[in-house]
Amino acid sequence: MCELIIRKMIEELAQVAEESNQIEAENYLQYEVKRGLRNSNGTGVLIGLTKVGDVRGYILDEGEKEPVHGRLAYRGININHIVNGFQQEKRFGFEEVCYLLIFGHLPNEKQLQAFNELLGQCRMLPEGFTEDMVLQAPSRDIMNKIARSVLALYSYDENPDNTNVENVLRQCLELVARFPTLVAYGYQAKAHYYGGSSLYIHHPKQELATAENFLHMIRPDNQYTPMEAELLDLVLVLHAEHGGGNNSAFTTRVVSSSGTDTYSAIAAAVGSLKGPKHGGASNKVREMMDDMKSNIKDWEDEAEIESYLMKILQKQAYDNSGLIYGMGHAIYTLSDPRAVLLREKAYELAKEKQMIKEFNLYAAIEKLSPVAFTKLKGDTKEICANVDFYSGFVYSMLNIPEELYTPLFAVSRIIGWCAHRMEELIGANRIIRPAYRSILKKKPYIATNER
Repeated sequence: MCELIIRKMIEELAQVAEESNQIEAENYLQYEVKRGLRNSNGTGVLIGLTKVGDVRGYILDEGEKEPVHGRLAYRGININHIVNGFQQEKRFGFEEVCYLLIFGHLPNEKQLQAFNELLGQCRMLPEGFTEDMVLQAPSRDIMNKIARSVLALYSYDENPDNTNVENVLRQCLELVARFPTLVAYGYQAKAHYYGGSSLYIHHPKQELATAENFLHMIRPDNQYTPMEAELLDLVLVLHAEHGGGNNSAFTTRVVSSSGTDTYSAIAAAVGSLKGPKHGGASNKVREMMDDMKSNIKDWEDEAEIESYLMKILQKQAYDNSGLIYGMGHAIYTLSDPRAVLLREKAYELAKEKQMIKEFNLYAAIEKLSPVAFTKLKGDTKEICANVDFYSGFVYSMLNIPEELYTPLFAVSRIIGWCAHRMEELIGANRIIRPAYRSILKKKPYIATNER
């Protein structure tokens, strides 16, 4: 009975809270507010400078956006060149990218070997951490488990609050090395305590690359193919960094600018990445694709596919949001270079896994979504597939559980967060404090008996 009363009170108070926090759209126009830190033409408001990453998806011509094929650069080096470089040499690339993003230049063979060994030595969690912090408090959501684990690592650090370069670098590299282990163990705890599966705690191996270690730790038999490890490595490389303006990187910089510790800043970034409008987008793509596979009878019939896409846009199918998840991007217009690179490797793995029919369905949706959008909206705005469109499909081919899609994003993006944290502390060193304007008129305080 008490619970029912509390629930009723909360429902009533929620209505009051909703009414008191509404802000009419015209107010934003009146005060020329940059909602979402976006200019009126859709471009981002320039609030900082960076040397870490560069994202280009359009050219501004007299204030108007002119579509171009997307370009992504890490420390000034085109992502296509980076990927082609390590793949031609038939080696993993994520560790090289980690070095590049933190230190600003590509490592030579000796530097890369030493860096790999350093990461390998840091992959193990502190003594007692797995039992006390991971297994003792399993979570239904692995992203929340990661955030809690990151904050808990503060207590295992003998010098957690020092923000000099050497100490922050140590903390960052330890977190980069430990994130795959945190995610793998968080998943194993969830699968065991909430799914009834057997509990597997496989120690990371120093000699394995990040992608190999992750597959080694999440699979009961530790087995994976070279193609699987190569593709996961590519996904990690493509998700590692995306400029300082993406929500989680900006979160890292805002929190870091206050002078707080590394663990607090990175835990905040994890919370940002969890959101379905950010890192959780690949799950929405997967759910949408499951719906489409169930409702489209002939996956090779483009007319039927386009018809269903029209229903989605008209809010008559899937989740009635009117959104085709995985299509469109805040910056990219003609193409997302990450999606282009991932599509190529996804095709190779689809052949190996005998999933070409499903790959072709993805390709058809990528092709037909802009057509459906133009027919319905009458808008010639360029729309391309973003990296989330294919990443979920890649994960499914790798037999990676759905609840690991966003955590894997974190395993990759942790290096970008760390690079931005260090740049914020060293190169900016000023607390970020934007302005909010109150639109309420002055009101008098009224005594209780007069209200």
